[in-house]
Amino acid sequence: MNLIEVRNLHFSYQNDHDVLKGIDLTFDHRSTAIIGQNGAGKTTFVKLLKGLLKPVTGDILVNGINTKETSVAKLAAQIGLVFQNPGDQIFKSKVYDEIIVGPRNIGMPADEAENMTKRALEAVGLGSKINHNPYDLSFAERKLVSIASILAMDPRIVILDEPTIAQDDPGKQLIKDLIKKLESEGKLVISILHDMDFVSETFTRTIVFQHGRVMIDDDTKSVFSQTDVLREAYLEPPHITQLGNRLGYSETYLTAEQFVNDLLMEKKLKSNIN
Repeated sequence: MNLIEVRNLHFSYQNDHDVLKGIDLTFDHRSTAIIGQNGAGKTTFVKLLKGLLKPVTGDILVNGINTKETSVAKLAAQIGLVFQNPGDQIFKSKVYDEIIVGPRNIGMPADEAENMTKRALEAVGLGSKINHNPYDLSFAERKLVSIASILAMDPRIVILDEPTIAQDDPGKQLIKDLIKKLESEGKLVISILHDMDFVSETFTRTIVFQHGRVMIDDDTKSVFSQTDVLREAYLEPPHITQLGNRLGYSETYLTAEQFVNDLLMEKKLKSNIN
C-alpha cells in the first residue's frame, strides 16, 4: 500500500527557475533516506510532502489526500515533519507542554494525549526531563524533544530532517532503533541526511536527488554499489563501503558488523583448508 504518491511534481520559488523538475515517486512503509548535495531540492521536497508548500504542477497524495486540497493542520494527523533546527519547532517553556500540544491540536482524547506524550518522551530517552525548559537542554536533546512532539501525534508518516546532527553515538543508536521500530510497525520514516554511515546502517531504501531530479531510487545496498553515479552527484559511499572497495571486495558492505563477519568467515575457511 502506498502511503504517499507523487505525480509529475514541479515546484519553483521563482517563475523562471524550477527547484523540482518532474518528480514521480511512491512511498510504502519502507524507511527511506533522501540524500544529495545542498541545493538538490531535498528540503523543498519534504516541505511539499508535509503541505507547507504546494506544487506548481503535479500532485502529492498523502494517504489518498491531495495536499493541494487540504490544510497543513488537517494533514498533521497523517504526516509529521521534524525540522533540522529544533529552534524552528519548539515554542513552549516546558518539555511536557511542548509534546502534548500536538496531540491536543489534532483532537486526541485527553487520556490518550497524556499517554502518547509520556510514551514519546520515553521513546527518545527524555522521560526524566518532562518538567525541564527545552532551552535548558542541549541542542541534541532539543532535537529529541522535536522528534517526540511528532511521535506523540502517532502519524503514519514521519519525516526527519538531519536527525543525527549533534548526536553522539548513543543518540544516533537511539534514533536508529526508533526508525527501525517505526518501520516494523508499518509506519513510513523519510529522512534527509548527509551522514552516509547512518544511512547505510538504518534505511531500507535510498533516493538520490540532484539538481531537482531523482537520480537514483533503489534499495540502499544497490544505491551505494553505484560508486560512479554517486560521484556524479558529489556523494561518497559510507566509510565501510569504501574500505571494502579499496581492499578489493566485490561485496557492497553497509555495516562494520557485516564486514567483520565476512573477514572472520574468510579466515576460518582458510584455516580449515590449511
